[in-house]
Amino acid sequence: MGALVNAVAKAATPVTLLALGDSLTAGYGVATKDSFPSQLEKALQAKGRAVRVVNAGVSGDTSAGGLARLDWALADKPQAAIVALGANDGLRGLDPAKMEANLDAIVSKLQAEGVKVLLAGMEAPPNLGPDYAQAFRGAYARIAERRKVALYPFFLDGVAANPSLNQKDGMHPTAQGVAIIVGRMMGAVEKLLDQVRP
Repeated sequence: MGALVNAVAKAATPVTLLALGDSLTAGYGVATKDSFPSQLEKALQAKGRAVRVVNAGVSGDTSAGGLARLDWALADKPQAAIVALGANDGLRGLDPAKMEANLDAIVSKLQAEGVKVLLAGMEAPPNLGPDYAQAFRGAYARIAERRKVALYPFFLDGVAANPSLNQKDGMHPTAQGVAIIVGRMMGAVEKLLDQVRP
């Protein structure tokens, strides 16, 4: 049965899903096959979905960096996109209002190109205080509401702060951690793909 599902997935014209992000998307510290885009593509194909996930993650990238290279990322002609940026904005203590403006511009441009969007939120480092954390978290919610896109509240849900699921730096997930992220996001990603017209 599994072979039949895979054959059907390969026979259909694949949907191109862009994973626009930073080191968490790029696969910092793990093998290419264990990166978020690779594990997500494999998991979706196992469900019979014809999907090609493009790894548009650049380590160290901020929301401004993602916006600056968006045209390059759009060259792959994606029909759907996961926008997972903001972690480095938080680590650098950058203004949440500027991050919001950058992410809003990214989502807006993707929508103008007919791309369906899933916005993946992040949490600010706790040492920056509750006011910063609230402004940071609120940015994602406001964009999702304003642009009418789905929001997955926290990309690292179930993995953050768990030493057994993160590399020695405590910030980047291991291959097992990535698998948990993929599993938790699967429902939201499938809903995103369901919006894409065949």
